[in-house]
Amino acid sequence: MNYDIQNSIIGPILAGADHKGLRHIGFQKGARPMEVPGTWKLDKQFLKPIFDQVHAYLNGELKNFDLILAPAGSPFQKMVWSALLNIPYGKTVSYGDIATAIGSPKSCRAVGGANSKNPIPLIIPCHRVIGADGRLVGYGSGLFIKQKLLSLELEYHHTNF
Repeated sequence: MNYDIQNSIIGPILAGADHKGLRHIGFQKGARPMEVPGTWKLDKQFLKPIFDQVHAYLNGELKNFDLILAPAGSPFQKMVWSALLNIPYGKTVSYGDIATAIGSPKSCRAVGGANSKNPIPLIIPCHRVIGADGRLVGYGSGLFIKQKLLSLELEYHHTNF
């Protein structure tokens, strides 16, 4: 696995990718900082196209990522993560909305569990999922980062590019 760490407006971001695609995004600050596994190899050039898009997104210049994603997970988790990719930039949905979208309306808790295991937050936008009552709930890296991402999207939502 190749990796790089770059600074951003939300703190240092760690990305890990291989020949199959992007496998991990982690925030170095927040509730659960991601550490670099000892088997990963620093390769800034390999990760450059990924970070180009991450920085463009964080600067309000990109709404939709165009990256090859290769997250590891169960079939259910991958179904949830696929549904998350359909949440439009600047919009939020509830866990129940995602459960309904995947054809399993009673699986809100399982959807929350899959959300918490998302290895590519930011790109697979689990930050756009909120509680049924509209409150910000559950984000592995902390609600501060979730709020920052939602605020950024709200700020640039009506920008055409």
